[in-house]
Amino acid sequence: MSACVARQDFHPALDRLVDRRLFRQLAYINGRWTANSDDATFEVNDPATGQSLGFVAALSPSATTAAIDAADEAKAGWQAMLPQERGAILTRWYELMVAAKDDLALLMTLEQGKPLAESAGEIDYAASFVQYYAEEAKRIAVESVTSHLPGAAMSISRTPLGAVGLVTPWNFPSAMLTRKAAAALAAGCTIVAHPSSQTPFSALALAELAERAGFPAGVLNIITGSASQIVGTMCADHRLRAMSFTGSTEIGRLIAAQCAPTVKRLIMELGGNAPLIIFDDADIDRAVNIAIDAKFATSGQDCLAANRIYVQRPIYEKFAAAFAERVRALKLGNGLTDKVDIGPLMHQRAVDKVGEQVRDAQTRGARVLAGGDVSDHGPLFFTPTVLVDVPDDALIMREETFGPVAALTVFDSENEVLHKANDTEYGLVAYLVTRDAARIARMSAALEYGMVAVNRVKITGAPVPFGGVKQSGLGREGSRHGLEAFTDIKYVCLDLG
Repeated sequence: MSACVARQDFHPALDRLVDRRLFRQLAYINGRWTANSDDATFEVNDPATGQSLGFVAALSPSATTAAIDAADEAKAGWQAMLPQERGAILTRWYELMVAAKDDLALLMTLEQGKPLAESAGEIDYAASFVQYYAEEAKRIAVESVTSHLPGAAMSISRTPLGAVGLVTPWNFPSAMLTRKAAAALAAGCTIVAHPSSQTPFSALALAELAERAGFPAGVLNIITGSASQIVGTMCADHRLRAMSFTGSTEIGRLIAAQCAPTVKRLIMELGGNAPLIIFDDADIDRAVNIAIDAKFATSGQDCLAANRIYVQRPIYEKFAAAFAERVRALKLGNGLTDKVDIGPLMHQRAVDKVGEQVRDAQTRGARVLAGGDVSDHGPLFFTPTVLVDVPDDALIMREETFGPVAALTVFDSENEVLHKANDTEYGLVAYLVTRDAARIARMSAALEYGMVAVNRVKITGAPVPFGGVKQSGLGREGSRHGLEAFTDIKYVCLDLG
């Protein structure tokens, strides 16, 4: 963080924005665009070029408390609104997002680096949660139960938690905000959201559109700045009744510990170590397509990315050769360039990590069939890489990769690969490729994952309960379960006299 400095020349690509007001550099608290009195800021850079995009307000713990004050004060009025009234505001927010899709995608590519087509797809995905929960707002069910007591009538209802905290990551800066925020807002909660300091502009643009949509002051607050200061303040404040976090398992553990004294509801989507299991009855061309999509979307910077690719021995060599050929054809470059498949990694730490994993695998006997090092496009560009014959004890088989590096290994039997796939602390998603119906049933039941994708990659969406088991998370996002996560159950027993 630094004191406010004179603004550099704007990134030239910002001239492509149709609506320049979507480019916001201030936090949003209680219906006002704001900064600290000391004008502290942090810089955001384009990962493809290293060029500055802008300086964003760095809020202090006291400003975070002010945002919580605003959310706490606004909750009564927001909860008192009819569900269809809340839904109408959410619908307007959705419509504004769709109308601003091109601008929102451009901002995302500039700050996150993913190819522009992927950014546009994320805006569609993000908007779908707002539309879905706008409709679900009026469907929060009230249950009745048959009384087991004489002269009594019983009902069960769901009530909003109140003010809640949201912490979102840099890899999906729009979709992870709307998936959480739309559910909480539809349930009748007010929110204090902290976006990643590496990608704040997407969240701030959504706040601008939310203001236009008519959200009352204090209902939606976006606080920017140091995560350690802001998130710690959020965790410690008893008025925030839940924390919803998407990020690494390591950080999730810290947030859970900090929330323990106030016994907050925790909704967490944490790390992944997804296996992709390809049996010898699979069509190889289709399996290659699935592997490409499962591994290299968002340049591999995705908790759903296939981290360990297991291929049955009879087709192993043929699959590896065909897969490596496809990977070598992937186009690496600036996400604003046409037909780019792989953009830059987010920061130098990510480059260092995947580089270390590649070198570690090689020292343990793995071979490189494609890529394997930093590209000449720039310091944050890592060439799409294929490693084969990767042993189980290699770092890349035990840690989440978060980069464009695919690790292949061979297996012989169903029981063998099932044991290897489940031998991890993670349990977010698993991918299965086979044409054997009985095997699909057996494997889907036995894989210790919250989600299983069979013969496809795309499985997520607003109606889907997204989440993992073991140390990949707590609770679910999306679907009615994602809305119910922001509610408490209230039981009323009425004496009939």
